[in-house]
Amino acid sequence: MFVTTYGSALIGIEAKKIHIEVNWLLTGKASTLVGLPDSAIRESLERIESAFKTNGYKFPRTKLVINLAPADIRKSGTAFDLPIAIGILAASGQLKKVEDLQKYLLMGELALDGSIRSIRGALPIALQAKKDGFTGVILPAENTAEAILIRSIDIIGASHLNEIVALFSEQLEIKAIVKKDKPPEKEKFNATTEIKETVIGQELAKRALEIAAAGGHHLLLYGAPGAGKTMLARRLSLLLPALSYPEAIETSLIHSVTGHGIHPQLLTGKRPFRDPHHSISDAGLIGGGRNLQPGEISLAHHGVLFLDELPEFKRNVLEALRQPLEERCIVLARAGHTCHYPCSFLLVAAMNPCPCGYHGHPTIPCSCTTGMIQRYKHRISGPLLDRIDLHVEVKPLGANELIQTVNADNNKLLSTLDKIKKAREIQAIRWKTIPHFYCNAQANGQLIHTTSKIEEEGLKILEKAAIKFGYSARVLDRLLKVARTIADLDQQASILPAHFAEAIQFRNII
Repeated sequence: MFVTTYGSALIGIEAKKIHIEVNWLLTGKASTLVGLPDSAIRESLERIESAFKTNGYKFPRTKLVINLAPADIRKSGTAFDLPIAIGILAASGQLKKVEDLQKYLLMGELALDGSIRSIRGALPIALQAKKDGFTGVILPAENTAEAILIRSIDIIGASHLNEIVALFSEQLEIKAIVKKDKPPEKEKFNATTEIKETVIGQELAKRALEIAAAGGHHLLLYGAPGAGKTMLARRLSLLLPALSYPEAIETSLIHSVTGHGIHPQLLTGKRPFRDPHHSISDAGLIGGGRNLQPGEISLAHHGVLFLDELPEFKRNVLEALRQPLEERCIVLARAGHTCHYPCSFLLVAAMNPCPCGYHGHPTIPCSCTTGMIQRYKHRISGPLLDRIDLHVEVKPLGANELIQTVNADNNKLLSTLDKIKKAREIQAIRWKTIPHFYCNAQANGQLIHTTSKIEEEGLKILEKAAIKFGYSARVLDRLLKVARTIADLDQQASILPAHFAEAIQFRNII
């Protein structure tokens, strides 16, 4: 008997429908798996046979031919155990409702006792099943919490092979075990309740955070240890607007394919905050490995990537950031296999002024030589610094400043959040005709020129700064975008000279 079931192959954050064709032949003995399966799939017949015998099902003694189509897509992982097992049961006449198999997509790993283990990528699998017109998707029970984020498709969770056999043998009504159409409501992200730490003083740095959050601009914090760089970086992720539903789904897709599940905070609208250690490899940061897994830059999609102690990162790791910072996506390739991962993150980098950290400190002497300081700074290349829009020095505060500013921070928070929200609304209107554009940092200088009125005096200020500091074309482009964001914060249609002057002060600290 010939039967077809359906599964999915993960390619990046996308899932492709796979036809699992099972033909039970009455002659021959050696079963065959074809269609570019990897070793984990080829081993599936051993797991399936054990699960069948443990639970009283018959495993065909004559030849089975199992084809995973289309044959030009490489299939990997143990998640194909379930659709192959159900296909074998149907082909050998052990299921009654074989016609219902066409309505459902199945994925799951089988244990030797027939229990079903969790898989990675349940969210993109459910999303693609919806696009392909399936009535529902049958997944391991552990994966239903993330799959029910996809609306308007039945999500069925199973913990054992017997449950699925019952579904297709008129022993259990499918509607009885369909999960809810939407996940349970969670408390929405609220920045005013999340921000618990008070940043004392540092008004220039706070202004830089405001501009970065409003326009999506990358930020470099430069200063001595203990000045508050890490606290400021964490604060920035909370100043960003809450994730929209499409953003939450796109971000969750990336986290789903890692196999570690979706962080509950993503469902509240809180943006990702990733802070990898400086010992990370380039594959860990941008993605890669045997299965082309997403890296930290993709896990920070629609959120903040914080690189503390920036000069301590390996040179090749930092240089690998160049293209993702510009393109906001990364293409990974290995052995003829290619994956595209989005990585529209906001980079916040922090560094000390020298190896000991106290160069220029008002009270603690620096123990570094001039040569040591220069070598330390030169670990970060010029092209990488050019791609960071805002550079701000975070200076240590004196005792008087600490006492005077301790109560002022919380009073300004609501005003800052309101200004950021209004600036984002202005940008949403400006870029609504360009797909996937939502902030000024995504635009280029030409788009800013065509959508904004720029006063002549402002361009003269920019020209003088370019001559004085030797700005590259890339830096001028980024200064223009920062000035546009400052104007949006002021709710000004035109970019004024003062906006250019403020943008320029956030450069050249290194």
